[in-house]
Amino acid sequence: MARKEALSLGHSPDPDDAFMFFALAENKIETHGWSFEHTLQDIQTLNERATRGELAISAISIHAYAYVLDRYALLPCGASMGDGYGPMLVVRTGTSFPESETEQKAWLRKKTIAVPGLMTSAFLSLQLCLGKDLQCVVTPFDEIFSAVQDARADVGLIIHEGQLTYRQEGFEKVLDLGEWWKQETGLPLPLGGNVIRKDFTPAERSEINVILRESIRYGLEHRAAGVAHSMPLARGMDEPLADKFIGMYVNDFTLDYGELGRRAIREFLGRAHKAGLIPTLVELEFVE
Repeated sequence: MARKEALSLGHSPDPDDAFMFFALAENKIETHGWSFEHTLQDIQTLNERATRGELAISAISIHAYAYVLDRYALLPCGASMGDGYGPMLVVRTGTSFPESETEQKAWLRKKTIAVPGLMTSAFLSLQLCLGKDLQCVVTPFDEIFSAVQDARADVGLIIHEGQLTYRQEGFEKVLDLGEWWKQETGLPLPLGGNVIRKDFTPAERSEINVILRESIRYGLEHRAAGVAHSMPLARGMDEPLADKFIGMYVNDFTLDYGELGRRAIREFLGRAHKAGLIPTLVELEFVE
């Protein structure tokens, strides 16, 4: 492997992604001659950039993976899985909505929902739960609370730390899509993953995967330092809450999807294809 170029590494400006790449950012691990240029952008932007193959390595939505199969392979490390929790539909506190799940779904189908991007896994799980014909308005993820508060939308589909802070922001939960998916399938909800461009050789992909996995492992083994590194991106969370959020999305699944995580992706994208929500039946291609 002659080339040892600086690798563009895209991830979202969130404490869980910062924690994942803390060891890389602070030069805590051996990188075998590779260097990494961190690019922090929201997940919808990273999804769009992946369709153009702009970054060597990127965090993307599992939904978006269905659209970049020709350009990228999935890294087995870096998963964000919601095991019984995930993106949530919220309304302003005091809003009246039905109690039963069946009635809730019918009620939600009639509402305008602020969503964080049409290529996000949150949006795909929303469609799998409620169907295709929804009234949605695309809104940056960090403006969804204000969109609902200002009545630009009736309901917000929240991701990232909003799943922990919605009550203090003046909202209440109608439906947790990760909880719904777990009840529906018995599987964790696959939300995000890391991909690498296919113009790297299989040997290069494998070597880079080992480096990224070691970064995740280092963070998990040096948790307090990793959390402290992540705090500038915690958006109003104190350290214990940020630590809780990081624990939700950086865990054993993040080191490797394992068979359960791989099965969850196949089920998620398989159902999406059957429902006509993605164009092709996805064959997963993982870096070995």
